[in-house]
Amino acid sequence: MSAVRLTYEQLKAYEGRSTSAAAVGKDPVNEPMIRHWCEAVGDTNPAYQGPDAIAPPTMLQAWTMGGLSGHTDRSGAYDELSGLLDSAGYTSIVATDCEQEYLRPLRPGDRITFDAVIESVSERKTTKLGTGYFITTRMDIHADGERAGTHRFRVLKYAPAVRTREAAARTPGAAARTPEETAERPQAYRQAQVPQRPSASQQSQAPDQPRARRPRPVINRDNAGFWEGVRGHRLLIQRCTGCRTLRFPWLPGCNACGSAEWETVEASGAGTVFSYVVMHHPPFPAFTASEHGTAAPRPQANAPRPHAGAPGPAPDAPAPGTTARDAPAPDAPAPYAVGLIELAEGVRIVSNVIGVPYDKVRIGMPVRLEFLRVDEELELPVFRAAEGGEG
Repeated sequence: MSAVRLTYEQLKAYEGRSTSAAAVGKDPVNEPMIRHWCEAVGDTNPAYQGPDAIAPPTMLQAWTMGGLSGHTDRSGAYDELSGLLDSAGYTSIVATDCEQEYLRPLRPGDRITFDAVIESVSERKTTKLGTGYFITTRMDIHADGERAGTHRFRVLKYAPAVRTREAAARTPGAAARTPEETAERPQAYRQAQVPQRPSASQQSQAPDQPRARRPRPVINRDNAGFWEGVRGHRLLIQRCTGCRTLRFPWLPGCNACGSAEWETVEASGAGTVFSYVVMHHPPFPAFTASEHGTAAPRPQANAPRPHAGAPGPAPDAPAPGTTARDAPAPDAPAPYAVGLIELAEGVRIVSNVIGVPYDKVRIGMPVRLEFLRVDEELELPVFRAAEGGEG
């Protein structure tokens, strides 16, 4: 279905319309939710504990959420606008950003009310995803009748761009990447790309059936150093130079003392499975780690490190210690385990658990860091179950 150009007046008429008026938060600000939030994000700030505790400011939206049952006092303005765009062919949606303004601290016992409106609808915009309209909603949040903060949430309702097979074939296996997208990648990332000879399975694959590829990681100024370490087969953890607190994943500032100064510590590679899930559906081959790449063990401390430009192992070479049962047939992806790995240093990372059948993964199982080359330009840290199995 091709997109229809709507008049801007049609969409602008929705600006200022209420989507929720005088709605009431389902729970008052409370200590259990504050504690769970802080534990989930690893925030140990003492301001969120004790008799004079306040809620973390970034929890602002949490007190307005309706849960699975939702809120019953919403108006139909947003759904009406969304339906109008759907009918014109703008059927896809992606969240783009949110903004929060904090006007006063929230404390346990505060009763939350809020009003939400459609603040703005942009003119028709063309993006790499497609052509559409940015819709911004604004929520004004009150605590016991006093203005406490503002939450703005922006989405893009768009008609997906159509890429031809010829354009997709310009880069083998990269159907969703255009030359413009490649050019916008960080320079350090592009310079470290190492062409690898295709595996036997890749050579035999029909040209009109490109291998499913993992989505590319988002590399920015805050995490570029982490990915540079991965390319050198090093798993780097940030350490605050002020309070010496380790943190992972990478953040621009310390969540313990607020310092923006940091250094890195290389992980030893040892860890245990803190928790895990088994992914059954959808059966997307790009995420089944073992059959789409080769794993390289982390170099020992006295071994020379490969530099970013050094060639890696041949993609069709067996990984050390792997057996045929590690890798199901490429055309029949099996369930796979995704673990929350607690590193010996005390921080945690989410990654695949390999080297053991998915149904044998257990909490507390010892694992060891390896680096998996999943295609010609991407390596990822994964964790192999230590010899001896369930541990």
